[in-house]
Amino acid sequence: MRWWKLLGLAGVAGVAATGVVIARAERKRRAYTPDEVRARLHARVEQVGGEPGTSR
Repeated sequence: MRWWKLLGLAGVAGVAATGVVIARAERKRRAYTPDEVRARLHARVEQVGGEPGTSR
């Protein structure tokens, strides 16, 4: 097999692996309910010490 074929196969494998990682992260992100997302955002705001809806 020529080196450029191996390079092409490695590129295809890299693209496929990246797609799998992105799909897994998206699936994990969508698993939160709206109430859970709201609670997590409020917890982040409390860590920073600001009030929700105010700009710095």
